Amino acid sequence: MRVKAAGRTPSQRRWLERQLNDPYVAEAKRRGYRSRAAFKLAEMDDKLRLLKPGACVVDLGAAPGGWTQIAVERVRADATDGKRGRVIALDILPMDPIPGAETLQMDFMDDSAPARLRAALAGPADLVLTDMAPPATGHAATDHLRIVALAEAAAELALEVLAPGGAFVAKVWQGGTERELLERLKRGFASVRHVKPPASRKESAELYVVATGFKGR
Repeated sequence: MRVKAAGRTPSQRRWLERQLNDPYVAEAKRRGYRSRAAFKLAEMDDKLRLLKPGACVVDLGAAPGGWTQIAVERVRADATDGKRGRVIALDILPMDPIPGAETLQMDFMDDSAPARLRAALAGPADLVLTDMAPPATGHAATDHLRIVALAEAAAELALEVLAPGGAFVAKVWQGGTERELLERLKRGFASVRHVKPPASRKESAELYVVATGFKGR
């Protein structure tokens, strides 16, 4: 589908055309997911079995909530019988409620964040997720450093709240995750790998670092 040029820049037209022709966007709308990003987590979980029924999940930078919706479904956080999980969605921005999820509006990089999150959890988490990315500057090296800084901060928080055997997933850019972050994860987890789910656009530089088998603090 082509978008008319009137009143739009070339980049705006390209973005709209991509959205209108993206099957993931259409499917997300059909299923009531808040973003196409929901399918990225679903596809990683189909492969790696990260979201187990009854698990406790923390979604950092959760807004608008696509990953939170998948987590709620797969850990059965909205179940009324059987093994029920928990999902805590945390973002600095306000987020519309998602049935089955608990939301916290706070900056996860704040010094008080670990204590506040532990209090909300009232126990360890099984999985910490983040699909966060800073606004792009257009300068590849700068954007890479900024997203790795977010991933490093998320990893440090995960190490504070995860149960032994737990897992951590964070968005990074292609070109290699920073050595310091990888080394930190390899010391703390039994397995560390990179994954690019099919729902991640081919032209996108994003991929995900997935660390499993947390060794404990």
